[in-house]
Amino acid sequence: MFESQEQDFLHASQPLAARMRPQCLKDYVGQQHLLGPGKLLRRMVDAGQLGSILLAGPPGTGKTTLAHLLASETGSRFRPLSAVTGGVKEVREALAWATDLVASGEPRPVLFIDEIHRFSKTQQDALLPDVEAGVVSLIGATTSNPYFAVNGALISRSQVFQLEVLSPESIKVLLNRALSDPQRGLAQPATVSDEALEFLADACEGDARRALTALEIAVASSDGKPVDRDAAAESIGSRIAGYDGTGDDHYDLISAMIKSIRGSDADAAIYWLARMLEGGEDLRFLCRRLVILASEDVGNADPQALPMAVACMQACEWVGLPESEFMLAQTVSYLALAPKSNAATVAIGSARKDVRQQRRVTVPQHLRDSHSSTADREGRGEGYIYSHDAPDGIAAQDYLGVDRVYYEPVPRGFERELQKRKEWIRQRLKP
Repeated sequence: MFESQEQDFLHASQPLAARMRPQCLKDYVGQQHLLGPGKLLRRMVDAGQLGSILLAGPPGTGKTTLAHLLASETGSRFRPLSAVTGGVKEVREALAWATDLVASGEPRPVLFIDEIHRFSKTQQDALLPDVEAGVVSLIGATTSNPYFAVNGALISRSQVFQLEVLSPESIKVLLNRALSDPQRGLAQPATVSDEALEFLADACEGDARRALTALEIAVASSDGKPVDRDAAAESIGSRIAGYDGTGDDHYDLISAMIKSIRGSDADAAIYWLARMLEGGEDLRFLCRRLVILASEDVGNADPQALPMAVACMQACEWVGLPESEFMLAQTVSYLALAPKSNAATVAIGSARKDVRQQRRVTVPQHLRDSHSSTADREGRGEGYIYSHDAPDGIAAQDYLGVDRVYYEPVPRGFERELQKRKEWIRQRLKP
C-alpha cells in the first residue's frame, strides 16, 4: 500500500509535460510523415524489427517519448543513457547488459542515447560492434543535423528519421488533453480561454514541452480565475524555444538572414537577426557573417558596405550587448537595401579555378622583378612602361599575357560607373 502511495506521490510531483507523455503509440501526436500507415518507421514497428535508429529534430518534438513507445510497442526492454553524463564505461556496461539479455533468450533491448551528438568519436565507435551484431537496438536522439554530428559509420548502420516541429493544431490537442485528463492532466480544475490556448499553441513554436509547462504555470498562478491570453503570455515568457547555438538553428537562422539580405528584404533580415539575438547567438559570429556578406553580395555596387560592416564589427566589440543590437540592425538594414553585386566574388572564383586547373600564365617579361643582380642579363622588366609617365596615368601594355576576363561589373549601383570605366580602360590598354 505504501509503495503504491509513493508511486502516486512521485507521479503527481512530475511536471505536466512528463505526466502527459502518451502510454501507447496510438496516443502519440504528430510525426505522421513517419508513423502514418505504410511509412517506414510504422512498418518497422509492425514487423517488430527496429534495428538502429537516429531520431533528429528540435527540442519538444517528442524524440524521447517516441523512443519509449517504440520499445514498448515491440516488447523490448528499454535502457536510457545520456550522452551528457555518460562515458565509454557507461556505454560498455549497457552493452554488456544487452548481451546478457540476448544470451538468455530475450529479444534484443533498446538502448536509448539522448543527445548522441555529444558523444565523442571514441564513444560512438564503441557502439559499432554490438550494433552490427544485432545485440542491441540503438535509438539515438539529436537536435543537430546527424550527418554533421554523428559518425558516418554509425549513420550507415542506422535509419535516420527527421522529426518536425508540431503544428499549432497538434499542440492544441495536447493542451486540451491536459485539461481533460483527470489522472495525468492538470492537478486542479481549470478554465482556459480559447484565445489563451490559441496563443500557447502558436507561441511555443512547435515545442510541446514548452506549451504544457506554460499551461501548468498559468493555471497554478491563476488563483482559480479563468486563464486568459495575457496570463498565458506571461507564463510562456520570452525565451526563444529550441534555439541551439551550435546545431541546426544556428545554421538555419543565419542562412535565412543572409538570404534575406541578399534578396533585399530588410524586414525579414531584421526578424532573423532578432531571433538569433534572443537565442543568445555569438556577436562575433554575426559580425563576421555581415563583413563577409558586404563583399560577397554587395561588393563594389556600394563600396561603403564593407567599411560599414567592419565598423559594425568594431563597435560591437567595444560596446557589447544589449546596445550593439542597434549597430547590427543598422548594418543589416543598410546591407539589405544596398544595390547588390557578386562580380568580385565571381571574378576571384573564376581566377582561382583557372589556377587550380593548371591554366597558369607565365609572368610576361616586362612585368617581372627587375631588382636582382642578374635582372639586366636575363631581360627582366625590359620594356615595362611606367604608368605615371602616361598623360592619363594608363600605359598601353599587356598585364596578363593572355585574353581573360574575370571581373565584369554589373549595371547596378556604383558598379554601373565601374563598368563604363573598365570598358574605357580596356580600350586604352591596347598597345
